[in-house]
Amino acid sequence: MGKKQVPSLVKDERLISRRRAQIVKAAVGLFNEKGYHKATTREVANASGFSIGTLYEYIGSKEDILFLVCDSVYDEVVRKWEKLLDSNLRGLERLRQVIESYFRVVDDLQDEVLVMYQETKSLSGEALRYVLEKEIRIKDVFEKELINAREEGVLTMDDRQLSLAAHHILVVGQMWTFRRWAVQKEYSVDEYIDYQLRQLIYGFGVNEQAPDKQPVPQKEE
Repeated sequence: MGKKQVPSLVKDERLISRRRAQIVKAAVGLFNEKGYHKATTREVANASGFSIGTLYEYIGSKEDILFLVCDSVYDEVVRKWEKLLDSNLRGLERLRQVIESYFRVVDDLQDEVLVMYQETKSLSGEALRYVLEKEIRIKDVFEKELINAREEGVLTMDDRQLSLAAHHILVVGQMWTFRRWAVQKEYSVDEYIDYQLRQLIYGFGVNEQAPDKQPVPQKEE
């Protein structure tokens, strides 16, 4: 699927990029504070440092602002993530580092990721499909790493289990933002990463002597 084209009256690509970066930064702050629907384009323009008229030289609608936010956040997550990865690692070390690096990027960009998580649903049509497709690409990165770990003998999951595990890792990373009102009161980011890695890789540490089945409640006649 091709990228949604956001209209611009300006032809200078470098200027467009610079101004849209200002718009995205301002919008992230406002959308976190007020939500996408309550924040106005005029407020975004003011926070960006220019007039409402100038704002509309770089976008066509309010939804374009949200699209630019979501699109740029995914790109920034991937860019920062790739910089942290160590291609020399193998096996479990590589898997742990891939997951930990993603979690640290989410922590670094938590305001942006939170807006993306909460407000993506407000996009429509082509824009929504494009943004969701980018999220699936991140999930696919985890799935590829899990497959590599399986081929190296680290994991034993089948394909369907691997796919679900990749979704799980993605959401656990995002949870640091959308549950931050609770988890960040209880854990530092280092503790969160350590505990989540343990659970993702080793499970809940269930006592092997405990019964693995619970009696099924009987319906009353």
